[in-house]
Amino acid sequence: MSTTGSTADPLAVLGDLPGVAESVDSVRKAVDRVYGHRVMRRRSHEITSEAALRGARGSAALSGADWALEEVRRRTDFGAGAGVEALTVGAALRLSAEAGQLLSIWQQSPLRVLARLHLVAGAGADAAGERVGRPRLAGEPVDEPLVELELPGADEVAGRLEGLAALVTAGSSAPALVMAAVVHGELLALRPFGSCNGPVARAAERIILVGSGLDPKSVCPAEVGHAELGRAAYVAALEGYVSGTPEGMAAWITHCGRAVELGARESTAVCEAMQRGAA
Repeated sequence: MSTTGSTADPLAVLGDLPGVAESVDSVRKAVDRVYGHRVMRRRSHEITSEAALRGARGSAALSGADWALEEVRRRTDFGAGAGVEALTVGAALRLSAEAGQLLSIWQQSPLRVLARLHLVAGAGADAAGERVGRPRLAGEPVDEPLVELELPGADEVAGRLEGLAALVTAGSSAPALVMAAVVHGELLALRPFGSCNGPVARAAERIILVGSGLDPKSVCPAEVGHAELGRAAYVAALEGYVSGTPEGMAAWITHCGRAVELGARESTAVCEAMQRGAA
């Protein structure tokens, strides 16, 4: 996404794209339903913990490790010796735990947060540790099996990351969903790290949704929704973002909005199960 132009708030115009305002309104209603549930008044910490687990499972599924929720809950071996899928699930779990610790830093230093997220996610993926926690250099490979779009060069990545950081630190009048979708989409388009770009992008989306106040208790895991909507739909929507057209951008933002709604629905179901004594 280009961050140049005459407007001081380039994200604001995205909120006026067809379907985006309706998506923002629908997300807000879905979030309000969760927060208004009677179980949230008494057991919100449990809902937050369950949402984190389910969000991690969803993010890992999108990266190729589609484990059953109970398997994620049961397992404790996520090291290199347990296999590639275990590494992927472990990375998603660590990111889910780490994201909440970085909320206060994001607005001031988003690049620092992204580096930290990749450091946490990439632990064990790079035996030498030389590529973890920093953007890739020219000629370095990228392991991102889900996204097969053209890979931007290292110089372009550096410039666009700086532009993205400037957008975040400047703030925007655009709805939180728009900011979250743009950061998510830009990171997936750039794939700035040698690995774990998808999980990092989804963790950044979560940080924005929580830090903006839209989902302050982190009980609406968009990762669940992205996984439910499926990898094919995820990639197709991302292609719309990369196209840069108004239609493509709107399709990506509304796709992200639908994912948040589905995450909210998931936590509403958890609340209902707790209320019945089934969880």
